[in-house]
Amino acid sequence: MQAITDAELEAWHDYEVESPREIVALLRQIAEKNQLIRMLIKGEADVCVTSLLAVDPDAGTVVIDCSVSPEQNTRIVAAGTVRCDTSLDKIRIVFGLDNLREVQFEGGTALSAAIPASLIRLQRREFYRMPTPVTNPVRATIPLPADLGGGTAVFPLADISCGGVAIHDSKLQLGTTIGDTFPNCRIDLPEIGPVTCSLQVRNSIDMTLLNNKTSRRLGCQFVDISRGNLAAVQRYITKLERERNARLAGLA
Repeated sequence: MQAITDAELEAWHDYEVESPREIVALLRQIAEKNQLIRMLIKGEADVCVTSLLAVDPDAGTVVIDCSVSPEQNTRIVAAGTVRCDTSLDKIRIVFGLDNLREVQFEGGTALSAAIPASLIRLQRREFYRMPTPVTNPVRATIPLPADLGGGTAVFPLADISCGGVAIHDSKLQLGTTIGDTFPNCRIDLPEIGPVTCSLQVRNSIDMTLLNNKTSRRLGCQFVDISRGNLAAVQRYITKLERERNARLAGLA
């Protein structure tokens, strides 16, 4: 990962997470997946590679592995504040740690710090796809051109992003020609409302299911989507993320 500048942190406010529950959920995922963390003590000149050992929301603390160098541990504690840089599911996570001190943890020495009040989840939403619920699928209503039979057809979504959607076409009603565009489509987002736009086919995959039937998955790009509709899509993605984090944290 590249070094983080203060100017970058200032520009990343849109990706800042401040919900204590979400922060705890994300930190727990980092710990459970044993993600390596680059701890910058005084910028790139003094770096320690470590991992998150435990998250205790009741005590308001996290426990991280200490450095193999006692001298570096002394510098970490003396610094008071360090910056941590890691990733989770290919998404960059940046946060600061304060009130560092040495503690005993599971028979060894570790470092304790306060749970950060905020962190940066540097997710480029236009490239990030969120799976949609299976039990309550999001549906897209697409007007079919005359050469495909005319009328309208309804398709469940496989995932959604701010760049487009993936559609399950189990009846093979849509074509597979890259660039084909379907205007006046309607996507009904639960608890958010309907979104209208054109959908352009960008990729197609035919899949054989366990019952030997063929299904098709179409990746479609939003075309001519208004700013208000795009904001609705982003709100829905944020809603899905919050629900997923709550499940992972055992809160839902």
